[in-house]
Amino acid sequence: MAGFTIDDKEFQDWAKRVNEKIATDKVKHGVEVTMQRVKAQSMKAVKSRTPVDTGHLRQTWHADGPFITGTVIPIKLYNNTEYAPFVENGHRTRGGSGWVEGRFMLKDTVVEVEGQMPQLIAPSLERALRGLLD
Repeated sequence: MAGFTIDDKEFQDWAKRVNEKIATDKVKHGVEVTMQRVKAQSMKAVKSRTPVDTGHLRQTWHADGPFITGTVIPIKLYNNTEYAPFVENGHRTRGGSGWVEGRFMLKDTVVEVEGQMPQLIAPSLERALRGLLD
């Protein structure tokens, strides 16, 4: 059998440059900016789905995050108004004889934003990858 060697110095140099760029937190910053956009879109969507009587329920939506931990980047949407779960999921009427359907403000927002994720994250992900390859 014939023996041969492969010179991978160029590849190793390229891999080193990519690792250095990742270490500078440029990619992490790009992800954070994108997820802030996702958070803003989520807040806009959940507030628009929230029914208005006094406006209190709509005004008390909050969002925390993004929290970058490993491969998961969660954003927390919540409403700590006492009656928010009843509006979200439905409830019995005061006399107990009827049922008020839930409005699914949060559930529907999560489904909508998950469907929009490719469009929301693609531009920044593309920029970040281009930055790694330059």
